[in-house]
Amino acid sequence: MEEEAGEEPGLGRSTAPRDFHFYHMDLYDSEDRLQLFPGESSRTRREVTQAELTNEPRGAGDSKNLQKEVDALVHLYGLEDEHELGGEFVDEHRLGTLGYPYGMRRRDPGREQRDWGLSGEAAEAEDLCYGVQGPPDQCQDLREAYRYTHGRASEEYECYVIPEEEDEEEPADVFCVTCKTPVRTVEKDFDIHKEHEVTPINKALEHAKDEIHKNMCKLEQQIIEMENFASHLEEVFITVEENFGRQEQNFECHYNEILETLAQKYEEKIQALGEKKKEKLEALYGQLVSCGENLDACRELMETIEEMCHEEKVDFLKDAVAMTDRLGKFLKTKTDVELSAKPEFEDQTLDFSDVEQLMDSINTVPAPSAPVINPQAPNSATGSSVRVCWSLYSDDTVESYQLSYRPVQDSSPGKDQAEFTMTVKETYCSVKNLEPNTQYEFWVIAQNRTGPSPSSEHVVYMTAPSPPSIKTEAIRSCEEAVLICWESGNLNPVDSYTVELIQAETPEASGVTESVVGIPTCESLIQLQPRHSYTIYVRALNVGGTSARSKPATVHTTGSYFQLNKDTCHPWLTISEDGFTVVRSEKKRSFRRELPPSKAQFSRCVAVMGNLIPVRGRHYWEVEVDEHLDYTVGVACEDVPKQEDLGANRLSWCMRHTFASTRHRYEFLHNGTTPDIRITVAPKKIGVLLDYEDSKLSFFNVDIAQHLYTFSCPLHQFVHPCFSLEKSGGLKICNGISAPKHVTFF
Repeated sequence: MEEEAGEEPGLGRSTAPRDFHFYHMDLYDSEDRLQLFPGESSRTRREVTQAELTNEPRGAGDSKNLQKEVDALVHLYGLEDEHELGGEFVDEHRLGTLGYPYGMRRRDPGREQRDWGLSGEAAEAEDLCYGVQGPPDQCQDLREAYRYTHGRASEEYECYVIPEEEDEEEPADVFCVTCKTPVRTVEKDFDIHKEHEVTPINKALEHAKDEIHKNMCKLEQQIIEMENFASHLEEVFITVEENFGRQEQNFECHYNEILETLAQKYEEKIQALGEKKKEKLEALYGQLVSCGENLDACRELMETIEEMCHEEKVDFLKDAVAMTDRLGKFLKTKTDVELSAKPEFEDQTLDFSDVEQLMDSINTVPAPSAPVINPQAPNSATGSSVRVCWSLYSDDTVESYQLSYRPVQDSSPGKDQAEFTMTVKETYCSVKNLEPNTQYEFWVIAQNRTGPSPSSEHVVYMTAPSPPSIKTEAIRSCEEAVLICWESGNLNPVDSYTVELIQAETPEASGVTESVVGIPTCESLIQLQPRHSYTIYVRALNVGGTSARSKPATVHTTGSYFQLNKDTCHPWLTISEDGFTVVRSEKKRSFRRELPPSKAQFSRCVAVMGNLIPVRGRHYWEVEVDEHLDYTVGVACEDVPKQEDLGANRLSWCMRHTFASTRHRYEFLHNGTTPDIRITVAPKKIGVLLDYEDSKLSFFNVDIAQHLYTFSCPLHQFVHPCFSLEKSGGLKICNGISAPKHVTFF
C-alpha cells in the first residue's frame, strides 16, 4: 500500500466499481458549492488556522473532527467497503500524512490559476503561509489541510478510473487451406479448423505470392493481346473511314458525270424533235395555201357560169364553149387532199448504253497495287509455324489476299519445290505445319472484284529450330562447374544456344535461376554453386525465334562426376551401360577386334580412361577393387602414349597392385619409378584425390580412412582418371560423391 502511494499517477490498475462516479467540485462557485459538512463552522476553520499558524499540534478533538469529516466523505461517495477498491484506498496513516489517494492525480495549481483564477478561500489559504516560520513542507501541509477541510481537495486532485488493458491477441501463424483464412496454432486443434488442412503462414504467403505472380503474368499477357486487338480494330476503323471516303467521292464523281450525260442527251433529243415539228408545220402550211387557191378558182368559175346562164342564147353559146374548155382543164388538174405530214411524232428510242456504262462504273474500283511484305520480326516463329505480315497502299480497296510460299531451294539442280497458297482477309497470317529451322520464301497478291494486284517481292522467313537433345551420358561435373553437351537436332545450323538452369530447391514456378546465352557450339562449361542440384534445359535460337526446351537433365554438384571413355577402351575390356564399371574377360583374349589404328585407344596396356571435367580444383572419386586382382588406378594426360604401360612415362601417375600367392605388392609409379612403401591392410575401396591447386595426387584406403601415398607433381595440363586390369576381373568407379572428412582435412 505504501509503495503504491509513491507511484506516478495513472500507473496503477483501477479496480473501482463501474458505477463509481466522481464529481468535479468546481462546477459551482465557492458560495454556491454544496456544503459537504453541514456542521462545519467558521470557528472550526479559525481553530485549525490558528493552530497551524502557531505551529502547535491539534488536539484530540481536532483529530476526531478531522476523522469524522473523512468518514463523511467516504460515506457520501459510497467508499465504505475498502475491499471494493482492491484494498488500495486511503488509510488513516496516509490521511494523517496527507498523502495522495490512489487514483488521484495532482493538478497543476499554476494552470488552474491561469484558467479559472483563485477563489477567495483559496487566496485565504495561500495567505496562511505568510509570516509562518518553518520549513516549506510545513507551509504546504497547511495549505493542503485548509483546502481539504474546506472541500477544495478536488481543485488539486482529479480522480479518474484507468481501464484494464486487454490482452493482446496472438498473431496468426498458420493458414487454413480449406477455409482460406489465417488462424492461430492453438485454434486449429479446438476450433472448426481441427480437421482442415493447414500450412505455415510463410509457406502460404509464398504460395499466394506465386499465384498472384502467375495471375499478373496472365493478366499482362491478356492486356497485351487486348492492346494488339484494339490496335487492329483501330486500323480497321481507319481503313473503313478511308474506304468510305473514297467510295463517296467516287460515287459523287460518277453521279455528276451521269447527270451531265443525261442533260446532254436531253438537249439533243429536244433539238431533233423541234426540227421535225418545223418540217411538219411547213408542209401542212403549203398544203393549206394550195387548197385555198383551188377553192378561190372554183368559186370564180361558179360565179362566171351563173352569169352566163342569164345571157342571150347566142352569147351564152359563145361563152359556153370557152367555159367548157376552161372547166375541162381545171377538172383535169388533180387536187391533193391527203395530209403531207402526220400530226403524230415517231417514238424516240434513246440509247442509254453509255449511261449504263457510267452507272456500272460507279461501283468499279481499280485493281490494287502490289502489297509489301514486312521483314521477319524477332520471335515471330516457332518450330512449326511462322507469322507473316504485309502492308498495302492506303488508296487500294482489297477484298482478300493470296499468300503463297515454298521452301527455299537448295543447291541441288532440277529439284522443284512445292508451292502452297492460302486465301486470307487480314494483312497477316500464321502459316503452320512447317519444318523447323527451315527458310521459306513468301509472296502475296491482293484481290478485289476488278482483279488481282501484281505479286509482291519474295521475302524469306525462317522457322524456329527444333529443341536440342542433351547427351546425358556425356555430362561431366564437379563441385564448382558442369560440362554439358547436346545435339542440335536441326539439319541447318542455328545462330546460338541458351542453357537454362533451375535449382532443385527453387520452385519451378518461380522461373529460371540462371541463363547462359550466346553459346555458339553444342557444349558449354558453366560455373555452379557447390552442393546443389540443378535441372538443365537447352534452347536453340535463330532469326525466327527460340526453340522449345529440351528434355531436362539433372546435375548434382556434390562431387566430381564422369564416365568412362569408350574411345580409349582396350579391346579386351568391356564397359557397362551406365559407364561406371569396366570388366576384363578371358574370352576376349581369343580374338582381337579388327579396328583401324586409333591414337586415342590403348593398344598394349589393357586400360581405359575417364572423361574428367577440365576444371582446376579438387576432384575426388573412389574405386571398388578385389584384393586378389591385379589392377592399376591413377591419372594420365590425354596424350599419354597408348602403347606404354601406365606409370612408365612422365604423363601418368598410378598406383599398381599385383597379387602373387598370399603376397600383395603395391607400387606408386611415375616415369617408371616407385617409392618403397609397405601397405599392411589391403584396400577394398581406394579413394583418389586430385588437387590441382596444391599439385598433389593422393590415394586412400577408404574403409579404414588411411592415407596411402601422395604424388607431388606440377600439373601443367589437365589429366583424366585411368584404370587398368592385368587379369580377369572388374573395377567399379564411384563418383559424384563428396570427399570424406579424412580426405577433406588432409
